[in-house]
Amino acid sequence: MPRAKGPRSTRDRMVDSAAVLLREYGTAATTIDAVLAHSSAPRGSVYHHFPGGRRELLAAAVTRAGGTLADRLHDYVDTADSPSAVLRRFASLWRSRLVATDYRSGCPLLAVAVDHPADEPELADLVRTIIGRWTDELRGGLVDQGVPAARAATLAALVLASVEGAVVLCRVEGDATPLDAVVAELEPLLESAARQTLP
Repeated sequence: MPRAKGPRSTRDRMVDSAAVLLREYGTAATTIDAVLAHSSAPRGSVYHHFPGGRRELLAAAVTRAGGTLADRLHDYVDTADSPSAVLRRFASLWRSRLVATDYRSGCPLLAVAVDHPADEPELADLVRTIIGRWTDELRGGLVDQGVPAARAATLAALVLASVEGAVVLCRVEGDATPLDAVVAELEPLLESAARQTLP
């Protein structure tokens, strides 16, 4: 019999807090002190749970946030019934988060990608790996909906870049219009790609 879920551990609270801070304030502002204040964790827990310090904490936050989205994206594209549905479902993940946080929450991976310290290249490598997983999920979803594999790879990169960029603009404008515009413009492109046949 599975055990009942208890309260979140101190480590989980710290990782979740770091992810929230990355989404809303960026890498530089996601300090140990900020994470401790946000998570209400005792200071002694930092090196108990993260002997590598802030670097290890940021890596854990990026891994969790990126993996959670990848899992949800996999479930969404696995049940999509058209190429445009793949796009809409990916965009909906971001739209719901933006709306729920009054457009304060962005992508934690983007925050790390553009603002990681030069002496922490492993964070950039981690982001690259997770982004690759997202792209693979999108590509696989498009292939499943009839888009030729080579075209699906480039379109998946286009979808990812467009949606991530739109999330930034939505935060700047405090409105979902940029994301909605991306979806409206890319939907016919994806549907057209699915109708193409290989020579």
